[in-house]
Amino acid sequence: MSLTVPRWDGASTEGTLLTMARKKKTPPPPKEPFGQRLARLRKARGYSQTELGELIGVSQRVMTYYECQSERPPAHLLPGLARLLSVSVDELLGLRPVKDTPAPRNTRLWRKLREVEKLPPGDRKAVLKILDGLLARQKLAEGAR
Repeated sequence: MSLTVPRWDGASTEGTLLTMARKKKTPPPPKEPFGQRLARLRKARGYSQTELGELIGVSQRVMTYYECQSERPPAHLLPGLARLLSVSVDELLGLRPVKDTPAPRNTRLWRKLREVEKLPPGDRKAVLKILDGLLARQKLAEGAR
């Protein structure tokens, strides 16, 4: 089959088939808005808005804005947020699914443990000895039953 296509200069192209350029497919928009995803990840990792805000250098009020009203994530904060929330930037933006970990049952305890990590080595060692003693006592009590 021969196809004749007129060209802009008046000549014709005999027997050639012209193809149209295809647009690149863009990924579909994430189903979960950025703010909802940020709040879900923050809660799953046991952070309050104030704590996470302090760690990335913004106020609790700004964190609330990012979670509730912002449709566009703050580009300069994405690497830090991703690192603190233990996800990739792609997961944070919704371009890849997040491998969820269950939320801690006692977020207050997790917050306190993060504070203990900031203590000097001698104080951390003392806290660990206390915890070891409490856990050993609990094991003994369970074994006696």
